[in-house]
Amino acid sequence: MFTKNFKEITKNDTKTAGGKGASLGEMTQAKILVPPGFVILASAFDKFMKDTDAITEEDAMLDRIDIKSTENIEEQAEIMRDVILKKKFPENLGKEILKEFDKLGAKHVAVRSSATAEDSKIDAWAGQLESYLYVTRKNLLESVQKCWASLYTPRALFYRVERKMRRKHVSVAVVVQKMVNSEVSGVCFTVHPVTRDKDQMIIEAGWGLGEAIVQGIITPDSYVVKKSTLNLIDINVNLQSKQIVRSKNGSDEKPVLKTKQVKQKLSEKQIMELANICKKIESHYGFPCDIEWALEKNKFYIVQSRPITTL
Repeated sequence: MFTKNFKEITKNDTKTAGGKGASLGEMTQAKILVPPGFVILASAFDKFMKDTDAITEEDAMLDRIDIKSTENIEEQAEIMRDVILKKKFPENLGKEILKEFDKLGAKHVAVRSSATAEDSKIDAWAGQLESYLYVTRKNLLESVQKCWASLYTPRALFYRVERKMRRKHVSVAVVVQKMVNSEVSGVCFTVHPVTRDKDQMIIEAGWGLGEAIVQGIITPDSYVVKKSTLNLIDINVNLQSKQIVRSKNGSDEKPVLKTKQVKQKLSEKQIMELANICKKIESHYGFPCDIEWALEKNKFYIVQSRPITTL
């Protein structure tokens, strides 16, 4: 078995499901509203590397890396990504993944890399690896292979060598999750990341998909909530002229309707509802959390939670 449903995964499965996968499994177990999905375990990537002999090529590539040369890192990264993408997807593994996809009954899924060294307090791999949105059954396996290949982006390789992990076995799991077609999305920090006030949480919100905030394309609204009483302390509404939404090729940047550009993204009632969910998540984990959320048809979904590494 190279796949596991979120319902079978807990926070203790980081080594096999990666940080993202383990977190989504843990929240599913805790009855938090997480879009359904499954994880292609790190063992699937290891099998792929071994069966296709890409592992030998990886060893040679890691030997050639010169951390002082950006050009060298970019060149080695490109060579290794090509190696991964040109290999034939193992047939039995492909069948197992597609079978799990069919069980989801979803037309579109989000396919996200989940490194086994990710989202721990020590190695913040978050943001080093790739995600693909609005993936269909037809391009699912190709997207999985691209996630595996993203372990070898220049950024991820530099990070790996710099953190003295050149010879450490690094693997990657892949999260496949029903796509939430979010009208509003964002993040919540359950402890104020600037003042470090433990009784204040900050919610950031923007129109469309959360990628716009993650990639720094927009300045989101920010709402400050007093955690103990769930009182709203501060509302900061920012103009938003563009958003990332679904398109033919997955997702694209599109303009926001003129009438919506200056509007507050979440109502006060919605802010309270979301703050309450995030408070429960922090209480469940027992540490400050950085939570990604999405709102579709007036329903909040949690798509990721990790420790706040900057604290």
